[in-house]
Amino acid sequence: MASHAISVEREQGEVVCGHCLLADNPWMRLRGLLGRGGLSPDQGLMLRPVNAIHTFFMRFAIDVVFLDRDYVVVKVVNDVRPWRFCAARSAKVVLELAAGVAAGLQLSVGERLVPVPQWQRESA
Repeated sequence: MASHAISVEREQGEVVCGHCLLADNPWMRLRGLLGRGGLSPDQGLMLRPVNAIHTFFMRFAIDVVFLDRDYVVVKVVNDVRPWRFCAARSAKVVLELAAGVAAGLQLSVGERLVPVPQWQRESA
């Protein structure tokens, strides 16, 4: 799993998600956050390619950030509670964060995020 560890930053270098798991295959996208008890403020999950998510069978709320193919934010949905569904037609990537993190960081439509492989961040 270490090869799927990334961090997500703003273009200016501010860390949005320090410990993010990249779900880029069908099994990892299907599993998502199911079975977890929650996320800490520095944890998240990036799913690609997807443009919709659900929180069926989850036990906690999340913030959902929809990104296009260039990792530009196209939609932010705060505090998505269990048993909900949300989507963004133009999205290709979804970043799931702990509830309240997206609002706390003031993530907004139009800003670009940068996924950084963990090995690259550790060597910097």
